[in-house]
Amino acid sequence: MLSEKLKQLRKELKLTQVELAARFGLTQQAIAKWEAGRTLPEPETISRIAGFFGVTTDYLLDMTDAFAAIGSASNVRIIGTVKAGYNALALEEDMGSALAEVKDAEQYRYLVVKGDSMAPYIREGDLALVRLQSDLKNGDLGVVIYGDGEATLKKYYYSDGAVTLVPFNNTYETVSLRGHELEQLMIFGKVVETKTKW
Repeated sequence: MLSEKLKQLRKELKLTQVELAARFGLTQQAIAKWEAGRTLPEPETISRIAGFFGVTTDYLLDMTDAFAAIGSASNVRIIGTVKAGYNALALEEDMGSALAEVKDAEQYRYLVVKGDSMAPYIREGDLALVRLQSDLKNGDLGVVIYGDGEATLKKYYYSDGAVTLVPFNNTYETVSLRGHELEQLMIFGKVVETKTKW
């Protein structure tokens, strides 16, 4: 039940009801009612709670067993900044960590998104969970580095010897790489999840 899981997650982070309430701009009484099972948060608030604790809304609502306990999650490093544009670097600077439902945390990184080229689905400040890998399939959402070390988060397509990087925001142009440009292309990884960082 949401009441039990909320209480468990809060205690795992060693937060009081008052402290958790303050994070969401709510009263301690609201948190107490949720944990007692007397009321349920609004759907939007449930989504915010899930994002804060690094779990899914399905898990909070008992709709999945994929995350049976907080112990099955790992702390994944938050590194660098990947701009949802075409002019930022992916720097492996330590920016803390966040929980993710992965078994091998070293194979993943969280990257903070900047820019709006992937809006409205991925917004500035969101965390992109990236599985480190050197290849992508057509239609994958990936993080690639090319040229002088530029990193970008885009939909990836390969056809007729060219790689095309497609933004969600149609006010931005697609980028096509071919020929010698492909020699400077490095696939950093595949985005497997994004979540809003509150």
